[in-house]
Amino acid sequence: MTELHWKPASELAAMIRRRELKPSELMDATLARIEALNPKLNAFCAMRAERALDEARAMDEKIARGEALGTLAGLPIGVKDLEDALGLPTTFGSVPFKDHRPEADSVQVARLKAAGAIVIGKTNAPEFGYTNFTKNRLFGVTRNPWNLERTPGGSSGGSAAAIAGGMIPLATGSDGGGSIRGPACYVGCFGLKPSFGRIPHDPTLGMQGWEDASVVGPLTRTVRDAAMYMDAVVGYHPADPDSLPHPGLSYVEVIEQLPRKLRIAFHPTLGQIIQSEVAREVEKAARAFRDLGHEVTTLDEAVPDTSGVWLRIGATQTYAMLYDYIQREKDRVEFGRGFLAGQLTAERISWRHYNLAYRTRTEFNRWMQRTFERFDLLLTPAQPSEAFSAKGPPPSEIDGRPVRNGLDISGLSYQFNLSGHPAATVRAGFSDSGMPCGLQIVAERHREDLVLQAAHAYEQARPWNDKWPQV
Repeated sequence: MTELHWKPASELAAMIRRRELKPSELMDATLARIEALNPKLNAFCAMRAERALDEARAMDEKIARGEALGTLAGLPIGVKDLEDALGLPTTFGSVPFKDHRPEADSVQVARLKAAGAIVIGKTNAPEFGYTNFTKNRLFGVTRNPWNLERTPGGSSGGSAAAIAGGMIPLATGSDGGGSIRGPACYVGCFGLKPSFGRIPHDPTLGMQGWEDASVVGPLTRTVRDAAMYMDAVVGYHPADPDSLPHPGLSYVEVIEQLPRKLRIAFHPTLGQIIQSEVAREVEKAARAFRDLGHEVTTLDEAVPDTSGVWLRIGATQTYAMLYDYIQREKDRVEFGRGFLAGQLTAERISWRHYNLAYRTRTEFNRWMQRTFERFDLLLTPAQPSEAFSAKGPPPSEIDGRPVRNGLDISGLSYQFNLSGHPAATVRAGFSDSGMPCGLQIVAERHREDLVLQAAHAYEQARPWNDKWPQV
C-alpha cells in the first residue's frame, strides 16, 4: 500500500466510496508510514493508533452495509497540539500542561469527525505556538522532510511535516501570524488561513479570546483537499460568538470557477528583505497568472510596517490566559525561558502602546482597502527565506543583509492576520539548495472561494503534487 502515501485526500475518499479501498487498509498503511518516519521527523507527539484502527474497521462494516458516510469518510487526520481532540492530551507543547486532557473535541475537530475523518494523533507545535520553528521542552524538535537539518516552520510544524512526509493526507493547523502559511511554504504543501470567524475557534483553557487575529484551518497536499476540509468545518457555532454564518456554497463545487481576466497585484517584498532565490521563484510563480490570461501588475509602493503592532496586540492575550500559571512558581519555572520572557513583555505594554498599535493597524487596513479597490487578488512571497535550522533560532540576516528581529523571517504573513483577509500558500519552486519556496495568494475578506479558485488554477498550471521528498 505504499502507493497510497502521496495520493490526495480527495482521491483516497473517492476510492473508499467506490469500495476500491477499505478505511482499515488505509489506516494500516498510514500507521506503518508513521512508525517508519516519525523517529526521523518527530511530526507526531501523541498517537491513538489502536483506537483509530478500530474506528476504521467499524467504518469498513458501515460501508459493507451500504450506510451513507461523510465526505471525509475513512481519511486519517492529524490534530495540532494546540487544539482539543477527545482522548488525547492537549499539552500546547508546554510542560505545565503535559497532563492536560480536554473534555471534548474542538468544534473544528468535531466537524471533521462528523464528516468521517479519523483522528490518528496530535502533531507537534512550539510552546503555545510562540515561534516560527517547532521545538519544545516536552517533545523536542520537529524536522523538515526535505532536509532533516531544517525546520518545517511553526507553529503548525508537526502538521506540515506530516503532510509533506506522506504520513497523513489532512492535518489541522492554526494561524495567528503565519503559522499555517509559513510551514506550508517551508515544506511545499498547501495551507489556507481563512478569514477571521470563517471556522469557529474554541476558547483556550476556559478563556474566550478577544484578539481577532488567530484562526484555524487546513494543511493539505492539494488545493481540492483543502476545499473538502473547508466544506466540512465552516459555519456559525454558538461556542464562538465571532463565528460567521455558512457561506452558502460548497468550495469543492466552485473550485474550478475562477473568473476570467482578474486584476492581480503582485508585491514582491511587502517592504521586507527577500532571499534572492526565493524572489526568483516567486516571480516565476506570479507570472503564471499572466499566462492564465489575467492582468498582473507589480507594485513597488510602501506598505505600513505592522511588526511591532502584531507583537503588542498578541502578547497581552496569551499573558492574560496564562496569568495564574505564571504567578505560581511551580508552573512558572517549567515554561520555556524564551516563551516566558516573551509573555512577561506584556507587563510593560500600556494604553499608549495600544493606541499606536491600533492606529497603525488602521493604516494597514486602509492600504488593503485601497489595494482591493483596484485589484481582485494580491500576490506576495509566502516567506522571505527558505527554511532555516530545525533547532532555531531564526537567522539574523538574509543574503548578508541584517534583519531587525526573528519576526522579519516570517514578515510576509502576520499583516493579513491583523487585517483578517484570507490568504493561502502554494508551492512556487525550489531554492538552489532544494528547499521549497512559496507564493502567497490574498483576497478580500470572506472570499475563501476566490483564494481556493486561484490556488487551484495555479496548481493545474504548475503542478506540485508529483514531487515530494524521499525521507
